[in-house]
Amino acid sequence: MNTLSTGRVAQSLDKLHQDAEAADRDYRAELMATIEASGATLEQVIGEKLAEERADYRATYRDRADNFLAVSPAYGRFLYMLARACKATRIVEFGTSMGISTIYLAAALRDNGGGRLIGTELEPAKVARARANLDAAGLADLTDIREGDALETLRDVGGEVDLLLIDGAFTLYLPVLKLLEPRLKPGAVVLGENAFEPGYLDHVRNPANGYLSQPLPVDEGRGNEFTVRTL
Repeated sequence: MNTLSTGRVAQSLDKLHQDAEAADRDYRAELMATIEASGATLEQVIGEKLAEERADYRATYRDRADNFLAVSPAYGRFLYMLARACKATRIVEFGTSMGISTIYLAAALRDNGGGRLIGTELEPAKVARARANLDAAGLADLTDIREGDALETLRDVGGEVDLLLIDGAFTLYLPVLKLLEPRLKPGAVVLGENAFEPGYLDHVRNPANGYLSQPLPVDEGRGNEFTVRTL
């Protein structure tokens, strides 16, 4: 057995995925209706979102403070498996939200024998809920959830990073990655959830920058990118 599929972790994840579906259902339906009504392509919608974020990413995500915008169960299991496979002991997560992805990763740390997960989240209400959810899952002792702008909160992560999950404001993907590059171990895994920002993709897909990268066939269409640090 493993921590992910038993006891408090499994119970917490079952409940949180149900809560996420209920909280995000109307938002997703509204988004799809807008796309259909406008006749816009997904690429055009993403482009508009990126432009909105560049103008004021804080305001953009303040409007989504009640939404989970969480990973799917399939992607969460993949996160757990990957963290186990690379024997991660230090994980960094940009965009903790309500803590669902954090639980999958912290469960892997528990089953790896321990470690530290440093998460960061802009919205104070989400930080409080994430901490409570990690406590309910019995994983709070493995996590440090920091409140504020990731470009400030992740300046010091305390050591080398085995795995980095990037899942926050799209326009900060590349700045956050560059901030943490000096801390990435050779062979470290970088996962970009909803990695639509062209500058980020250009950077990780250029081997001269010290990465090998390709789209990830889990939850296809959500822009998941799988990257390994080669330097």
